[in-house]
Amino acid sequence: IKKKKKNLRANLLHSVTLLSVVQGQQSRKMAIFAAVFILTTLLILYSSSNNIEPVYAPFHMAANHAIKTTDLKKWSGKDGYVPVYGNKNMTLLCHHCALVTSSSHVLGSQAGEEIDRTECVIRMNDAPTSGFESDVGNRTTLRVVAHSSVFRVVRRPNDFLHHTDANAAVIFWGPPNKIGKEAKGTLNRLIQRVSMTYSNLSCFSIAPSKMRRFDSLFHRETGRDRQKSHSWLSTGWFTMVIAIEICDNIKVYGMVPPNYCGKKPGSKKLPYHYYKPRGSDECLTYIQNESGRRGNHHRFITEKQVFARWAKQYNITFTHPKW
Repeated sequence: IKKKKKNLRANLLHSVTLLSVVQGQQSRKMAIFAAVFILTTLLILYSSSNNIEPVYAPFHMAANHAIKTTDLKKWSGKDGYVPVYGNKNMTLLCHHCALVTSSSHVLGSQAGEEIDRTECVIRMNDAPTSGFESDVGNRTTLRVVAHSSVFRVVRRPNDFLHHTDANAAVIFWGPPNKIGKEAKGTLNRLIQRVSMTYSNLSCFSIAPSKMRRFDSLFHRETGRDRQKSHSWLSTGWFTMVIAIEICDNIKVYGMVPPNYCGKKPGSKKLPYHYYKPRGSDECLTYIQNESGRRGNHHRFITEKQVFARWAKQYNITFTHPKW
């Protein structure tokens, strides 16, 4: 941009020189018209140069943001989980948890047996186990489901809801007008039906007050206001916070470190989801969301920067890849 501004100034000086020639050859009226035309054109070019966005402008945490340590064990509060049906309470507590991501990095890990031996197994959205047992295991203790994934989960309930641990839980999250006690619509009716049908499950939605606290946590940890920065919190963000609330030790499978996509530009492309081999590339998805300014986007890389800091506080380890 600086180079372009310099060139614009040079063009302006050159135009003034040309203008003096025009003044000597043509009438004063034509000279004024030419001057107005040239200056207007240069003003438009100069203005557009200030709006040029780089191809990759990372979102990341706000500059000079003072990190404020948040004690998520005290921040949590189980009252933020509202039973979808009945009067159940969110009482799940585990010493050791396996948090299985939906990343293609789990493929070929042969971690299935290790995952199934873990006390509690946490999964996200519509990530299946059938056909992938050797890499992701088969047990599910907790599944965290976004409002955008509800239809995919309830369409195949035997895959996602039937094969679960005894007293397993499902936590649904989303805007209060879509999910929750006050919500009226197809989505909420589906969630209620699931809760009534599968008595082996304890189904909860995240209360509106706690949804606001998730936003506040993002602001506190990154220095960015979620709404003003046009960001959507990912299911990974909700799941990691919930895992910290209920688990003493967490082993995360398949999550890449925050600098993974930037340091290996020529690395092998991998699908964003392990169960969608023809889906979008993982790194491309991360970078596009991180740099997006128009519309709302997940800030995957920024969230992982926060996770890396939390790892030191809450006994979190990462594997496949290890970091």
